[in-house]
Amino acid sequence: MRQQLEAIRTKAAEKLSELKQANDLEQFRVEILGKKGELTQILKQMGKLDPSERPVIGQLANEVRAYIEQKLDAKKAELESYELEKKLEEEKIDITLPGKSMPLGNKHPLETVIDEIKEIFVGMGFEIVEGPEVESDYYNFEALNIPKDHPARDTQDTFYITENILLRTQTSPVQVRVMEKQKPPIRILSPGRVYRSDALDATHSPLFHQIEGLVVDKGITFADLKGTLQTFVKRLYGEDSVVRFRPHHFPFTEPSAEVDVQCFSCHGKGCRLCKNEGWIEILGCGMVHPKVLENCGIDPNEYSGFALGLGLERVAMRRYGIDDIRLFYENDVRFLKQFK
Repeated sequence: MRQQLEAIRTKAAEKLSELKQANDLEQFRVEILGKKGELTQILKQMGKLDPSERPVIGQLANEVRAYIEQKLDAKKAELESYELEKKLEEEKIDITLPGKSMPLGNKHPLETVIDEIKEIFVGMGFEIVEGPEVESDYYNFEALNIPKDHPARDTQDTFYITENILLRTQTSPVQVRVMEKQKPPIRILSPGRVYRSDALDATHSPLFHQIEGLVVDKGITFADLKGTLQTFVKRLYGEDSVVRFRPHHFPFTEPSAEVDVQCFSCHGKGCRLCKNEGWIEILGCGMVHPKVLENCGIDPNEYSGFALGLGLERVAMRRYGIDDIRLFYENDVRFLKQFK
């Protein structure tokens, strides 16, 4: 038995020197020191020894166990140190190398245009206001003189959440909310996202942006509306810009008009940009309908006002010559890099 114990000691030392991975140490420990290991099997035979030999063999067995455990701990520390050094070597970073540059775009064209429009209207005394994108049917339609049976609703492809809750189809509800809470004079601009159930293509999107303006005070006339829009167009497109008004119909304004600007590419002669018409439609406007003023608690006999609304994407597309609205929302850095 003494020879067997010495043989286990020698075998353990040799095998440990050959191990190259920390995962193999546990398997080796089980083979030698486990419940069914070689050393344990030998110790089970001590009952067959002469009583006088048992203390000597027991002491030797303890020495062999301690020796193997010490060797195991030393080998474990050695392998862990080696693997750590190897990992550090593989993950080493050369701090003298230049960093990797991240691709960066520029200010989004929509953000650029909306900031310019805000600046123009703020310069004319307008206040920027915002409102909820999830609206009630009342604020989005009825308060704007569009009752439930009005045919204008047939042209609104609306995202309804419930029968009376929807994603706003325009930013006009903001005007109603302001008129309900604020007494005239009122001079506001309300930009924001709006939603309509349109199929996504080059010129349509279920999500887009509108910018609407409202002025309410005593003695406001259509001439004030024309002067405001002419000032706005000249600031946005240049002092040589020419504006024309065409009669139109909106349920919430009376009289109503659509506004065109003379094509800034061909100056009215006709080209691809203006579809050979010489003019480009940019917005709708009109005098606030007396019924809308009444719905908001404002006496139409004492006050009058005008409203205007334009699509941000339409202005930006014409500003930069962009022919696909989807480019605004794809966040392609190659596209955004062009706008400095």
